Amino acid sequence: MRSIGEMARESGLGVSALRFYDRAGVLVPAWVDPASGYRWYEPGQLEEARLLACLRRAGMPLADMRLVLAGWAGPDTDLVRKLLRAHLRRLEQGLSDARGEFSTIRALLDHRENVMTSLRITSVRLSVAAPKLAAALDTVRFAASTDPELPMLGGVLFDIEGESLHAVATDRYRMAVARADVAGHDGSRVQVIVPTPLADAMRALSDGEGPARLSVDGDRVTLEAGDRQAAGRCLGHDFPDYRRLLPRPGGRRAVVEVAAFRQALETGPVRSGEAGEPDLSVLRVEDGGAVALCADVDEDPNRVAVNREFLLAALAAGARDRLILEFGAPTAPIAIRRPDDEGAFSLLMPVRLEN
Repeated sequence: MRSIGEMARESGLGVSALRFYDRAGVLVPAWVDPASGYRWYEPGQLEEARLLACLRRAGMPLADMRLVLAGWAGPDTDLVRKLLRAHLRRLEQGLSDARGEFSTIRALLDHRENVMTSLRITSVRLSVAAPKLAAALDTVRFAASTDPELPMLGGVLFDIEGESLHAVATDRYRMAVARADVAGHDGSRVQVIVPTPLADAMRALSDGEGPARLSVDGDRVTLEAGDRQAAGRCLGHDFPDYRRLLPRPGGRRAVVEVAAFRQALETGPVRSGEAGEPDLSVLRVEDGGAVALCADVDEDPNRVAVNREFLLAALAAGARDRLILEFGAPTAPIAIRRPDDEGAFSLLMPVRLEN
């Protein structure tokens, strides 16, 4: 007999997926310990679990997966072959449809690029307090992307308007925003994407107490602090409109003691991810405003699952003993805010639970 953990490792299905397929009646364990509820599987079920893993990666609907497993056990495999062919046709048709839609979107993008006015301008000069710039970069740096397929996210956006500089970073799954006051800017809106290595060099320069001078000349950005300088080219891309991604007001709020909450995350219940997928912490706001970690069997409809590593990084970037967690719907991003500065915050995308 194999334990559920052994079955997960050998089949390519995660523990949470095996539990889900048990509840769905697709792959039911051979025996469940009545005292502990622990699941055990017979050796012959390993082949079925590996088959399920293949079907799952191919995106086959659950109803068809159930029929494939039922047909797999019999001598006549005609049903299995027909179901596989039917699903492959659906995938091919879906890909063809997607290509058509993407062609339409690319045409719209081409038109939009021709009529939009760039937010880049020839020359900008302003000053910013070095500690404020350092704090802003510390707040957002963890969320910058490292994906070479999305070079426009591989840096920190400096969005300058009026007397404010907003620093923004995102890798699609998380986003961080921070604000610093500036002086000497004429008020027009300017956006430049500072590559991550250059942003790190600027952060290293911003360790003093005096003002720093930021300048943009075409595609070149420079930060001067005292007699030191960090300069380089901006990324030649457009950053997504992060303002459209900001959370809407009215969510449930909870204040957490960061040290205690971090310890709870590190030692509490976790949903182990499958190969290459992250471990998840499942949260809910209890009556009274406390944030609780859900056990894996908890079926609370208001629970929200989030990448545990990302949440721990956001808590560290928050740099406060207490932080505010703001929850919307289970599919809405979680906001992590500072009680004394709600203009500096992080957003974490939730992870959909299969069950």
